[in-house]
Parts: sequence; C-alpha cells; structure tokens
Amino acid sequence: MNTAPLFTKDTTALFYNLKPLPIQQMLDFDFLCKRAIPSVAAIIHPGRSGYHKAFFGGQEILLPMYDTLARALQKHPGADVLINFASFRSAYVPAKEALESTTIKTVVIVAEGVTERQTKELIALAQKNNKIIIGPSTVGGIAAGRFRIAGYAGGKIENIVRAKLYHPGSVGLVSKSGGIMNEMFSMIARATDGIYEGVAIGGDVYPGSTLLDHLLRFEAMPEVKLMVAMSELGGKDEYGIIEAKEEGKITKPLVMWVAGTCASIFPWEVQFGHAGAKAGREQESADAKNQALKATGIIVPSSFEELENTIAETFKTVVPAGNYMPENPPVIPERKGTHFTSTISSDLGDEPTYNGIPIAELVAQEQTIGDVIGLLWFKKRLPLYFTKFLEISIILTADHGTGRERCYFFPVQRTAHHRATVWRRN
Repeated sequence: MNTAPLFTKDTTALFYNLKPLPIQQMLDFDFLCKRAIPSVAAIIHPGRSGYHKAFFGGQEILLPMYDTLARALQKHPGADVLINFASFRSAYVPAKEALESTTIKTVVIVAEGVTERQTKELIALAQKNNKIIIGPSTVGGIAAGRFRIAGYAGGKIENIVRAKLYHPGSVGLVSKSGGIMNEMFSMIARATDGIYEGVAIGGDVYPGSTLLDHLLRFEAMPEVKLMVAMSELGGKDEYGIIEAKEEGKITKPLVMWVAGTCASIFPWEVQFGHAGAKAGREQESADAKNQALKATGIIVPSSFEELENTIAETFKTVVPAGNYMPENPPVIPERKGTHFTSTISSDLGDEPTYNGIPIAELVAQEQTIGDVIGLLWFKKRLPLYFTKFLEISIILTADHGTGRERCYFFPVQRTAHHRATVWRRN
C-alpha cells in the first residue's frame, strides 16, 4: 500500500455528481486554510456539461463540468483524487474507471449500500495499482489545513474553526464511523494541538481501506506524533493491528478504543447501525478486542468517558507543552451571487467585462466587431488580418431575405426635430 501523503495544500479533486453543498463546503474549507487554488478542479455530471458557479472566499468562480469522467481526466491530469458521490447503484463504474486511470491516486466512495462483491473487486484493483480507497459509506475526512475530503467531514464551518481543523496539528485519527470521527475532532482539539489528518473508513464489512492501512500511513508521516483509532465490535481488523504492533511496524504511541461494549448486557446478538458492527463470535466483541489491544501495549482507556483524558496525558509525553492554539482563520465574507457570469464575460465588478477587459475600455479604443468576436470566441486579441476576415465573412453571409420578402426603410418626418424609421414588408 502507498504510504506517501495523500493530501497536500496543492491536492485537487474531481467531483463526481453535481452536489452544490459539499462542493461549496470543500471550497469554504480551502478559504479557511488560505489555499492558493480551489481543491475542486472539475465536476463530472452524466448528461450535462458546462460550468457550475460557486464561491472561493468572496470571489465567484466557475468550475468546469463534464458529462464523462474520461473527458475530465483528460482535461485535468493534475487532479489525483476522485470524490465519488454517485448512488450505490452507479458508484462502482466511475470508481473502477478512476482506479484504472494513470492520474487518480485516491478514490472516495460516499454511497452506502455498495455490494460486497463490487467492493471486493475495487479493493483488488486498488491493491494491484497501488491506490487508496476511502469508503464506501464514508463522509471522507480532513487533512487539516490542506484538504477536505468529500465536503461533509468536520461538520459546519463553526465546528471546523472550533476543532482547529484549518491548521495542522500532530495527531493522526482513523475511525470507522464518520459521526464519531467528527466528535473525535472536537475531543482531540481540546486534548492536543489538533488533527494532522483524520479519516473515516466507513462501517461496511469490507471497507476499501482498513484501520491498519491508515495507521501505517500515519506511522510513515513525521508530522504525526500520536495516533488515535476508533473501532467498533464486529470483524477482526483489530487483530491485524495487534500483529503489526508485535512485529514493530507500529512504533508511535497509539490510543485506541473499540466501541460497543454495551452489547455484552444483551442476552442476544446485537446489530448496530453499520453493516460490520455485529459480533458473531466472542473474539469479535468490543470487550475482547479492547483487552487484546491493551495486552499488546496499545493504550486503551478503561471506558469511552476516559478517552479524552487518556489522549491528553499521552500527548504530553510526545509533544512538549505549549500554546496549541493557531492564529484565527480568515472570516468568510458575505456573498451575493451575480446575475450573469461566464468564462468570457462577467458583471462582477463596477462594469461588465469582455474576457477581463472593461467594456468602457473597448469603446474608448474603438474596437471593431472583429476584435470583440475575438475576445468572446477565442478569448484573446486577434491580429488585424483575422479580425478583418471575420468582418468580411459577416458581410458576405448576411441574410438579404428571399425574393418575395425584402425590407425597405423609409424615413418619416414626425416633428421638426424627430425622425423615425418605419419597416414595411412587400
């Protein structure tokens, strides 16, 4: 598995399916992090192409939209993440296409209900091509100060600021549950200098990437000083973490808790919200896994209520005490959408512009029709010979009407100081 950093301040993504809210939330996070460029490079929406208008801070921008993933991949080779918001019925096809591409490194599958067979096929393809899948059934995650994975992770902007997610800290978090991940963001912000990266892998029986996959990535990141993992009853992934710890593959401090200890009070088998949160055998119970983790030297609190204190005390042993509060992020300005904006003209400023040139400037320079067509059609100033060619073409192809329909112009005197033009058809 690839252990290189997946997300930087230059990471850009292709967003599959037009979902205005999560797209805008990714762009708002970019603004808080003072990114130079938007994290969403383009949108893929089957059956539609053109542009989607969104805000980057207080500035209105146009995101290109394509009707096929293939075309988006061709036009944006620098984008290496696919945010897949397709439904569970159609998520498989774009995910497979992205994993087979040469540019996409990470595929995030948001949909719940993707079949286990399809997920297994995608996992095998990702392993073959040395790529990462986050999901299915995920809200994504956050690379603090760099990239928001899928748009919903971290909650509202107020929660992002409160949890200091606009600034990288020193803690690597991986969780099965997206909701618990968001709770952990706040907990870790209170107990430490904040998150460096947090990922929710999803609660399916066969997640695209496992808890251990991301812990090994955190192990390889020098910026991560402390690792935190949140799991749940069901499955045996925790025993792979135990084996990695015993083999010396995990050396950094790891605080971990397996949720679902309350299941032991029921006289019957309990199925929690996630597909994988079901303990069929004693070895898969939360109590058994917490005990096994603790016996290996992994830091396990006595209860969930003690988790925050355990994280805080462990963090003090690896990072010197100090002021962990970063500077305040920029405030997202009040925004008002324009009536008309395109790639070639806009009314964003005090006056309309043609490809960035104010209309008053064009008038003052006595630009010809050929010059204006060049700005609108070709998005640049054309040489004189070409603008003359355009004007001659317009003259030669002007519709003079048929033999039976001609237009005549007759000036009619209405007053001493006013003339009108009357159209009369023959």
